Amino acid sequence: MNAKELVPLLFEELRRIAPELEEGDVAPDKLLRDQVDLDSMDWLNFLIAVHQRFKVEIAESDYATLATLDQIAAYVVARNPQCS
Repeated sequence: MNAKELVPLLFEELRRIAPELEEGDVAPDKLLRDQVDLDSMDWLNFLIAVHQRFKVEIAESDYATLATLDQIAAYVVARNPQCS
């Protein structure tokens, strides 16, 4: 799976945290925090969901680099090419 194919799956996880989101509400290349009203607990819960679903360790020091769905997808694929 490549990063582009992973973006819709990440959006599914994001919708579990913010169910009011509709498809098209989030551009994968734009900053998530500018598009979605996530508090720090929501953000942490989203990253935990990504960790659990895609079996990747996300270092706290990397949180700042994970600002868009595209960046998160690339991060996941780089750490687990077999993700699904």
